[in-house]
Amino acid sequence: MNVNKIYVSFFLLLCVFLLNSCKEDENIPYVPVNISIDVYDALYGDINVVGGYMYITGGYKGIIIYRKSQEEFVAIERACPYKPLLDCERLAVDDSTLIFVKDDCCGSRFLITDGSIINGPATKPAKLYNNNFDGRYLYIYN
Repeated sequence: MNVNKIYVSFFLLLCVFLLNSCKEDENIPYVPVNISIDVYDALYGDINVVGGYMYITGGYKGIIIYRKSQEEFVAIERACPYKPLLDCERLAVDDSTLIFVKDDCCGSRFLITDGSIINGPATKPAKLYNNNFDGRYLYIYN
């Protein structure tokens, strides 16, 4: 009888291990972010209007800055939370709608205004960076 309990316990432990090893969402590696941008500088003209966006370097695989309103911005990490370590993983704005961020490699789509999952295999929302806007300078940080 004790041998059967050992086999059952071993089987259950093996199942738990296998289920956890199949998990595709991973943590995006931490990279310190401390960026300040003069949004009225000509280099950042794409974010001078509500709905404008642009890509900048920083974070793990880059950052998408989206102007949500006259006073609000969203800063989204470009690494997809589904398998972020793969080379092809890089979120981009879906130009056909301008409301989604997608990654053709990971197959996930996220809402650009808050990083919420729209569809795809990702189970975590897109990573957002903190930001403050003082009317001229946008500060992006973690």
